[in-house]
Amino acid sequence: MVDELIKILNRENIEWEIYWEVGRGSSFKIEKCKLERAQRKYHSGIGLRVGYHGKQGFSYITGINHDKKTLENFVKRTIKLAKVGEVKFHGFPDKKPIKKVRGIYDKRISDLTFEEAFELGKEISLKEQELRNKFGPEYTFSGRLAFGFAKDGVINSNGINEEEEGTAVSFGIYIVRKGRRTGTGDYYKGSRQMIDFGKELETGLEKALEEVKLSYEARKLEPYEGDLVLEPHSLASLVGLFLSNLRGDSIYYKRSRFKGIGEEVASEAFTLIDDGTLEGKLGSYSFDGEGNPSQRTILVKNGVLSSFILDETYARFLGMESTGNGVRDFRTPPHIGTSNIVIEGKEENLEDFEGIVVKKVFGEHTTNPISGDFSLTVELGYIVKNGDKIPFKDNMFVGNIFEFVKSIQAIGKKKEELGAFISPRTLGFGKIV
Repeated sequence: MVDELIKILNRENIEWEIYWEVGRGSSFKIEKCKLERAQRKYHSGIGLRVGYHGKQGFSYITGINHDKKTLENFVKRTIKLAKVGEVKFHGFPDKKPIKKVRGIYDKRISDLTFEEAFELGKEISLKEQELRNKFGPEYTFSGRLAFGFAKDGVINSNGINEEEEGTAVSFGIYIVRKGRRTGTGDYYKGSRQMIDFGKELETGLEKALEEVKLSYEARKLEPYEGDLVLEPHSLASLVGLFLSNLRGDSIYYKRSRFKGIGEEVASEAFTLIDDGTLEGKLGSYSFDGEGNPSQRTILVKNGVLSSFILDETYARFLGMESTGNGVRDFRTPPHIGTSNIVIEGKEENLEDFEGIVVKKVFGEHTTNPISGDFSLTVELGYIVKNGDKIPFKDNMFVGNIFEFVKSIQAIGKKKEELGAFISPRTLGFGKIV
C-alpha cells in the first residue's frame, strides 16, 4: 500500500515517518422520534513527517492509492516545507516491542452493512415513537447511533512498522419533557464490541427517563458548603482541568501548576491512571501515532505526582521516555492526548451515601486550567435523605480543582464508563451557590 512511497523516501537523505489510515463509518440521527439523517462516510490518507538538516516538515495527502509521480511530488513538498519551516526536528522513535491490546476490533461491526445499520436506527426511532404515544406530547425523544471501522499504521526510517484494526459503536438517547417546567435526561454507551441493542435501549430509556423525572422536579438548592459526592460525569469535568497540568508540553513551557515528579498534588485517597492497554475499552490501542507502545501510566499515586503524559518530542525535551500518548490522524502531526483515564484510590461504599450528590455539570470550557478555579452550572444534582432523592439544578458548583483533589476522602467501589473515562463516585469537599 505504501511500498512505493517508502522506496522514494529511501532515495532521499532524510529521516521519515509515514502515518496512514483507512476507515468508514455509518451514523444515524433521530429527531423527535423520526430517523432524520442517515450517512455513510469513508476516509483515507497518508501523513508524512520528514527530518531534514535539523528541521521538520509535515504534509498529508488524501487517499492511499496514488501513482509514482504524485508520491514523488508529495515527498518533495514535504522536504521543501522542512527547508523553509521553523519547526525543529528532534528525531523519531526507535522500534520497541508492541503487545497487541485485545478486544478493540469486532468483525461484526466491520462487516455490518449500511442497510443493517439503517434497520437498527429505524428500530430505535419506532421504540421512541411508542414511548411518546405512551407518555404524551410533553415528551420529545431523540437519539444518535454510529458505527465505525478504521485501520491505521505507522512506519519510520528507524524500523518501526506497525498496523492495527479497530472498531467502535456508539448509542445515545436524549429526552426532553416540556410542561409547566422543563426536564431533560440522556444516556450514552460507547463500545469497541457490538452491543445488544435491545437490552441497551431498554437500559438507556429507563435511566434517561429517571433523569427527566428528577430534572423536571428540580429546584435551586440553598447555598451549601461541605462534604458532597460527585458522580463520574461531574468528576470528569474537573479531572479534565487537572490533566491539562500533567501534559508534557504544559510542563516544558511552564504552563503547569506542577514542577516535578514527587510533588504531593492530591489527597492520599486519590489515584489517577492513563491506561491504553485495557482490553476492549474505547481509549485503548496497541501503539500510538508515533509507533510507541501503549502503556499503563500511573500519573498520581496516593496523591503523589508519579508521571507526566508524554509523546516522543516532549519526552525528549524533559529527558524522559514517551508514555505512548502521541495521538493524531493523517491530517495532523502527533500531539499529546490521553487514552483511558481511570480513577482509583481509597475505596468506600458510596452508593448508599446520604447528602449532596452532584450528577452533572457544564461550563468547564470557561475555567482556568492553571489557577484551577472553576464555576460550573449544575445541570442536575440531588439530596439523598432516608433513601429519597430531592433534586436540584441551576446552582453553581464553585471552587478550585487543586483544592478539591486534596479534599477527596474516598473513592466509590462501583465504576462507571463514560467513553474513555472510567470512574466511581468520589467524596470530597465542595461549595454550591
